[in-house]
Amino acid sequence: MTLRLHNTLTGTKDVFEPQEPGQVRMYTCGPTVWNYAHVGNLRAFLFYDLLRRHLQVAGFRLDHVMNLTDIDDRILDEAKHARVTIAEYTRPFAEAFFEDMRALRAQPAEQFPRATEHIPEMVAMISHLLEHEYAYVADGDVYFRIASFPRYGELSHLDRAGLRAGVRVATDKYEKESVSDFALWKKVQKL
Repeated sequence: MTLRLHNTLTGTKDVFEPQEPGQVRMYTCGPTVWNYAHVGNLRAFLFYDLLRRHLQVAGFRLDHVMNLTDIDDRILDEAKHARVTIAEYTRPFAEAFFEDMRALRAQPAEQFPRATEHIPEMVAMISHLLEHEYAYVADGDVYFRIASFPRYGELSHLDRAGLRAGVRVATDKYEKESVSDFALWKKVQKL
């Protein structure tokens, strides 16, 4: 059975060939566990399940990794206001996500790494980006400088020249070189 997948970059349907014959390593974005998932959130995870099952039926062995984002601005803010730790705040939402996926009979990924389990690696990567000027500090926060990566947006066919603050890219309350630059790290907020 030949599996063809849509190549977002080229717009063509290409034959799927894993890097290692018979073995598929699949990374998918998981939930940001700041609140309960709704049907719109779960749609993406059910697609991953469908792809998983199709690959298995096609005879591939899978190593599926789905991250859990258990730290971001909303989580920090909500945990601070609830006067609980990040882990205490996110625990019920992560548990509810897994319960929802079981109720939908989705196969679980082989691995569910949490963002908070990989802080040292994030710091090392961000330090490397800062050192090579792909990132910069503004008001204590660290932002990725998309101008340093000319191919940024190519996969999504983003017209960077047409970006205007507040029109196609949401503005936020932070000072940055470009409205399109995105946060890699936020400074600690005092209580």
